[in-house]
Amino acid sequence: MPLLLQWERTTQDILDRTARLPKAARFTFATRIDNIALDVMEKLTLARFAAKPTRAALLAEVDTALARLRVLFRLCHGRRLVDGGAYEVVARNLDEAGRMVGGWRQSLKAEQT
Repeated sequence: MPLLLQWERTTQDILDRTARLPKAARFTFATRIDNIALDVMEKLTLARFAAKPTRAALLAEVDTALARLRVLFRLCHGRRLVDGGAYEVVARNLDEAGRMVGGWRQSLKAEQT
């Protein structure tokens, strides 16, 4: 499944970037970001094998988690914990994942009608 592969690559990139955050930010931003990224991976994996009603709920949770990651990375960028290039790469990957999740959610809605 392309979304799972895309998110796996994105998660690896996120984990690499948060490992390089300054020590002062590791227990605030890094831990939160890492946990949310791993939660997204877990929920996407569960959604792949879940029944359709459960799948829709899991994808809604993933959508919310992606929004949280966007906010956290914007804050990191604003505090100059990540440079502009790193922020741009992560933002692009988060947007791509969001579009893919949105497409999956739309296909579930179309199947219901």
